[in-house]
Amino acid sequence: MKVFGVTGWKNAGKTGLMERLVTEITRRGFTVSTIKHAHHSFDVDQAGTDSFRHRAAGAGEVLLSSEKRWALMHEAMGADEATLNELLGKLDPVDLVLVEGFKREPHPKVEAHRQAAGNPLIAPGDDSILAVASDVDLAGVTVVQFELDDTGAIADFILQKVGLMPVVRENPVPDLQPPSLKDDCFALPPGVDWVPVDDALAALRDRLSVAVGVQRLAVPDTLGRILAADVHAPRSNPPGANSAVDGYGVAHASTGAGAQVLPLVDGRAAAGGPLGRAVPAGQAVRILTGALIPEGVDTIVMQEDVNVQDGHVAFEGPLKPGANARKAGEDILAGDVALPQGHHVRAPDLALMSAVGCQKVQVFNRLRVGVLSTGDEIVAPGSDMTVSKTFDANRPMLLGLAQKWGYDAVDLGHVRDDRTALKDCLNRAAGEADIILTSGGASAGDEDHLSALLDEEGALFTWRVALKPGRPLALAMWGGVPVFGLPGNPVAALVCTLMFARPAMSALSGGQWLHPQGFNVPAAFEKNKKPGRREYLRARLNSAGEAEVYPSEGSGRIAGLSWADGLVELEDGGRQIRPGDPVRFIPYASFGL
Repeated sequence: MKVFGVTGWKNAGKTGLMERLVTEITRRGFTVSTIKHAHHSFDVDQAGTDSFRHRAAGAGEVLLSSEKRWALMHEAMGADEATLNELLGKLDPVDLVLVEGFKREPHPKVEAHRQAAGNPLIAPGDDSILAVASDVDLAGVTVVQFELDDTGAIADFILQKVGLMPVVRENPVPDLQPPSLKDDCFALPPGVDWVPVDDALAALRDRLSVAVGVQRLAVPDTLGRILAADVHAPRSNPPGANSAVDGYGVAHASTGAGAQVLPLVDGRAAAGGPLGRAVPAGQAVRILTGALIPEGVDTIVMQEDVNVQDGHVAFEGPLKPGANARKAGEDILAGDVALPQGHHVRAPDLALMSAVGCQKVQVFNRLRVGVLSTGDEIVAPGSDMTVSKTFDANRPMLLGLAQKWGYDAVDLGHVRDDRTALKDCLNRAAGEADIILTSGGASAGDEDHLSALLDEEGALFTWRVALKPGRPLALAMWGGVPVFGLPGNPVAALVCTLMFARPAMSALSGGQWLHPQGFNVPAAFEKNKKPGRREYLRARLNSAGEAEVYPSEGSGRIAGLSWADGLVELEDGGRQIRPGDPVRFIPYASFGL
């Protein structure tokens, strides 16, 4: 919820400017609420009205309702005037809150000024005032100046400053979303051949940017989505100081050591049913869990620690100051960042956003992940039992991964080794997907038609990553859309997808760059690993917590993928591994599986 203020001396024109700004900004489709700081003896209620009579009789709050609107009036009862942050916490979430007055608060402001009013400017020396709107040209003013009646320009300025509208430059450019990658962004420096895994990941990360747009969704609909902007708390949690237990509220200053016996006030404070009045010094009040703590109370005695009889409560002192009392905003304060941009929304996050009063938030659109299989030998599972044919295992696996990670999986089907058909499919895919994953045909062999086509008409770069299984990783651009050419063998295709495509897809969708989390466990195997490349072995933990690996390292042995529940990562250097030696195990769960 963005906040911007309009300030100025009496008769400076600030209320008229507020009125015009609300009309202009809501006309543009934004939701707006306002806060007006009233001075001196102004009252929102008038003598003689029914609501005035309710308040005069002692009601702490009066909620006035009609078919047109409702208004809640809260009696200050001698307490300090509410701060701007406290007032902001009482508003429902909107795009923008315009604040009239509160000139001493630090939120950004525009100052209204009329020459006829004869008032000086507030602006000099006040860093929170970003512009002045005046009916005359002002000399010596260093902030931006607007004509007082130029509502459109002032509205533009405010929306730009709070981030609801992009900054308009002197030479505006069309509202185009740039492609996530440049055509040559996958190119490696001259002379680079084999690329270490960490270097390949760093280079890939540097070349990627967000490839999807933004939308506003109701909080319950954001599960699994990625936040496109910081989520600020519209209200503090808890919104008011409240009791953590069922018990009795007292002022700590009214208690001491030894046996304490205090009279009870009439009534009680319950969750949703506040006492509504102050508790006099030296008295106690019955209070239930979650109830707002009345004025005059700062400490709660648990009901298990008291005796109650004849309108009095007895307990043993001394008490700890503030015991069993939750402070307002001790979890999160209104205006604080509840969740950061790029955060992947989980069920606990729905609880947090709901607790602080968020209704709608900005999220990135779902990344569209296109999956394409190529090759004359590939057929649909069970469709052709000829031994020369290979059932398509990669496409179901890759589509399943995209769905599991919360993306829109786009099945691009299977294309034979035909240049024209491949080109038509890629052209169609560039309009249907934000990233394309292909398997097969991406190396440099005679029958690798996909890599040849990408090289001729796109921008193809083959990274020889020092990785087993996987090694060649074909990266290309087609119609502004990145293409990941994965190995045809399913084990290598999975490893390359987990290590490279998964963090890339997160970055393209507006999320964080993902690093799988692993931990050291004893090895239950022997291996003499050669230096020069990183290796990933299909593995699972046995009952002793040791990592055992699949008997075969062949990248076509698909059964090992289902047998395993993670991967053992062996570092780039050479190593002789014996049973009991520590190895890094990365469970499938660390890859979001």
